[in-house]
Amino acid sequence: MRIGLAQIKPVKGDIVANIESHIKLLSQAKELSADAVFFPELSITGYEPELAEELAMTPADQRLAIIQQFSDHSNMVIGLGAPIKTDSGIRISMLIFQPYKAMQIYSKQQLHSDEFPYFENGDKQIIIELGSDRIAPAICFESLQDNHAETAHQLGASIYLASVAKSQSGIDKAMVHYPKIAKKYQIPVLMTNCIGYCDQFLSVGQTAIWSKDGEVVGQLDNQTEGILIFDTENTESRILNY
Repeated sequence: MRIGLAQIKPVKGDIVANIESHIKLLSQAKELSADAVFFPELSITGYEPELAEELAMTPADQRLAIIQQFSDHSNMVIGLGAPIKTDSGIRISMLIFQPYKAMQIYSKQQLHSDEFPYFENGDKQIIIELGSDRIAPAICFESLQDNHAETAHQLGASIYLASVAKSQSGIDKAMVHYPKIAKKYQIPVLMTNCIGYCDQFLSVGQTAIWSKDGEVVGQLDNQTEGILIFDTENTESRILNY
């Protein structure tokens, strides 16, 4: 299986423009024969907690229909980030589109303290089945917590996927923590980060893949949108920037 990590520069609060950018990157990933593509945290709106109430969506939002159509027509699994309304609040979620199947939703279970005024915790871990691969999604802060990866391991994850919006200091922590997860559980770790200003910080990309031995086998830069492809059968990676 070929898994694409999309490094995107979201336009603050502009859902329509960001969906267009998603489609462009998905089209590039299709050229690389990707079976799945995953985007950074809150990629559809940008990471903007103070705008969460204004931007919150439902999974049935018709603006997302084009993503499902792309999934169907390209036979591709697509995971993107969105603030999702619930009966009790708003969650930082990953919407997982599957060809001709119902959407899966994973919501961040462990929030950073700065997020408490705007979001509520998700309530369960999911596993994304992709052929023989079992992908455990994690969203930003929780991906740096040991117990999150431990739960993923207990659920039989064969790949750990971190969808993030991180500054340079956050990336520095990730570069130390993710190799430890990879080596401890002997599974690849994939991280997709956005670029550009969001909230009160500059997100610095550097989307990367670690092998099960904790070695970086592919990485994007800190300022260019693009796709990083991971081949789960031979652990090779390819980079496509645009």
